[in-house]
Amino acid sequence: MNTIIIITVLIVIMGLAFDFINGFHDIANAVATCISTRALKPRVAISIAAVMNFLGAISFTGVAEGLTKNIVNPFSLHNGEFVVLCGLIAAVLWNLFTWFIGMPSSSSHALIGAIAGASVASAGNFSVLNYAGFTTIIFALIVSPIIGFTIGYIIYSMFKLIFHNQKRVKMNRRFRMAQIGTAAIQAYAHGTNDAQKTMGVITLALITSGLLKESAGVPFWVQFTCAVAMAVGSSIGGFRIIKTVGTKIMRIEPVTGVAADVTSLSVIMSATLTHLPVSTTQVIDSSIMGVGTANHKKEVNWRTGKNMLLTWIFTLPAAALMAALVYWIAAFIFL
Repeated sequence: MNTIIIITVLIVIMGLAFDFINGFHDIANAVATCISTRALKPRVAISIAAVMNFLGAISFTGVAEGLTKNIVNPFSLHNGEFVVLCGLIAAVLWNLFTWFIGMPSSSSHALIGAIAGASVASAGNFSVLNYAGFTTIIFALIVSPIIGFTIGYIIYSMFKLIFHNQKRVKMNRRFRMAQIGTAAIQAYAHGTNDAQKTMGVITLALITSGLLKESAGVPFWVQFTCAVAMAVGSSIGGFRIIKTVGTKIMRIEPVTGVAADVTSLSVIMSATLTHLPVSTTQVIDSSIMGVGTANHKKEVNWRTGKNMLLTWIFTLPAAALMAALVYWIAAFIFL
């Protein structure tokens, strides 16, 4: 077995490891609201989310196909498969670190930043980046949480207007049932976007190694194994981050939970249908903050929101630097 095949196999393994970690890292995004309101017990909520994550992941490939060529030009990379492997290692390390401290950072930022950082480290300059595609990806990542916050504010304002005559207890009882459905659909939406990013990276590695034609698209086995890895990771559950999202941003009630779920799943699905990668973490957390602001801005824990914002901003460059460091160390040892 030659070196290229060995590295490609390692990329597939690391890619699946990333999706597995992404599953338990980001599962909080889909189920935190329904767990915090006790609409579902934690284990039931996580099991539903795992199944829906899998179904979402095998439903689409548009984001993956765009990501394959929008970060870097596959044929401009020297030792391209080695570069991708170093990027995946850095992304996995960053996700494990943020999971350990219980901070819901963006797995999307980590993966995209890491691939870009390893590519730049390999080339020695920034010209290796596909500026048009990379700029589009960054724009989508930046704008999507702003849209999530805005739509969350609007939707909950509409809820208040429509249901202003109903008693809060009765309204929450009804919305608690609805929350089961919105949480499930949100988990599906998460799978449609997040799992595709790893599919795109594995496909990029297959192209750079010469094992796949650039026009071939995402192989089904890549799509299926990534979906399984994310579903298995989701089934474990990231309870550290569930606590942060479900209790430390604001006190979530069924009615506010449904508003946040509807907001985030609509933004994520819109991004998936337009083949744009977004951070589901950012979208869901910003939707919760938008809903909380519409309800009463003092209910939002802005200190937690500030910490999240700093983590979101810091993640992409930190992952890029970590990937560059991983590449330099690995290149010194193996190349």
